[in-house]
Amino acid sequence: MSLFDRKPIAAADNGEHGMRRTLGAGDLVMLAIGAVIGAGIFSSLGTAAAGETLADGTVVRYGAGPALVLSFILLGAVCGLAALCYAELASMIPQAGSAYAYSYATLGEIVAWVVGWALILEYAVGNVAVAIGWSGYFTSLLSGFGIDLPPWLTHGYWNVKASSDPAIHGLLETAPRIGGIPILVNLPAFGIVAAITVLLMQGVKESTRANNIMVVVKLLVLALFVIVGAMHIDPANYKPFAPNGFRGIHQGAAIVFFAYIGFDAISTAAEETKNPQRNLPIGILGGLAVCTVIYVIVGGVATGLVPYDQLRSSDPLAKALSLAGLSTASWIVAAGATVSMAAVLLVFQYGQPRIFYSMARVGLLPKFAAKLHPKTRTPHITTLITGVAVALGSLVADDAATYDLTNIGTLAAFAVVCIGVLVLRVREPDRHRPFRVPFVWGVTLLGAGACVFVMKGLPSSAWKAFGVWMAIGLVIYFSYGFRHSVLRNPTDNR
Repeated sequence: MSLFDRKPIAAADNGEHGMRRTLGAGDLVMLAIGAVIGAGIFSSLGTAAAGETLADGTVVRYGAGPALVLSFILLGAVCGLAALCYAELASMIPQAGSAYAYSYATLGEIVAWVVGWALILEYAVGNVAVAIGWSGYFTSLLSGFGIDLPPWLTHGYWNVKASSDPAIHGLLETAPRIGGIPILVNLPAFGIVAAITVLLMQGVKESTRANNIMVVVKLLVLALFVIVGAMHIDPANYKPFAPNGFRGIHQGAAIVFFAYIGFDAISTAAEETKNPQRNLPIGILGGLAVCTVIYVIVGGVATGLVPYDQLRSSDPLAKALSLAGLSTASWIVAAGATVSMAAVLLVFQYGQPRIFYSMARVGLLPKFAAKLHPKTRTPHITTLITGVAVALGSLVADDAATYDLTNIGTLAAFAVVCIGVLVLRVREPDRHRPFRVPFVWGVTLLGAGACVFVMKGLPSSAWKAFGVWMAIGLVIYFSYGFRHSVLRNPTDNR
């Protein structure tokens, strides 16, 4: 058997042993908005605009300044190319697993494993960053009520260690200690992940109802920010428009790409979607289009409201309103952001267990990960494992580092999906495609190349960490997945 053997494209099992199809096109668009609009626009926007400098003065990345809107447009185009490829494969292969399932059907098992392993960076590691961003807004919200949590309970150890803010970095010396080790944990981040995990254990329909409510809230909050902020824009803040030239736009796009990941999470719901051949392309492409328009408008207002270098914060939108003297609006945005980012946590925590489930049922992961709850028909074991891992990570992690690692893993998966569409067109040109990518050679090659180009804007530390992550994944594959793969053991009952 070859490492590049492909898993045959087959219909998903939706009988008594499979998942239930309960989601329509509207649910998918709302899931897309729930996944995409969140930590990226509410948190990483500030770093993208202002750049990032370490405590010792080392420049990690240059900011885009007001040209942040061009970063959003650049990313909208890049993700649009990838989304077209996702839509074709999702309509052909309506199975849980997202890019992992597509890679298995087009490029072979070893590539599928690499993509599945990379997607853990998007969903699980990405949710660590989302939880940390949520904590920043939640802390700001509590301050509006006169409740100030001790900073050593709202900042994780690695976040404090990497901070260029003297007040935060100084917590290494002032925080309480146990056995000489400073106690620096992000308790709100841990708590929200735990709450979301409990909700997801209840079932998919209950989770999507909660998501739909949270999506409405986030759209209302962003509308408030745009309307109030637009009335207080100072045109002088748009100068210089691109303080660091294209380098700033490029590197700003590389970090704010986090604002776009999530539209592919829709494809993980393939086995729970009614008429997936029609509804999955609508959900993926429709959700991405709506989000891109919103991002450009919000980015333009944020950088016009205050000087771009003042946006560097874990809660840039609320901070921008506060600096502009709009304290009431700032508090409302902070309140809405806590709801909005909770929706992102919900969708990402929803997606990761289904990728584990998809990998386990073909033998690449242990059998227990492929088990469904007898009542809810959801992968409850991997939902719990994912929740525990993300909650513990959010206690101590640095959000900037997790943004970078998440982005590089996701971009790598997007590039593989683009190539997979082209490979399958060549290998199986006559296969029925409910949705077809137009100008397939140009779109797929340009999409893959654009993803790699955005990856190049990430710092070297992200590339090194990604290399280590991939090496660990390959060790696990060859020590377990290769030997237990259903392709090599077709009698293995899973």
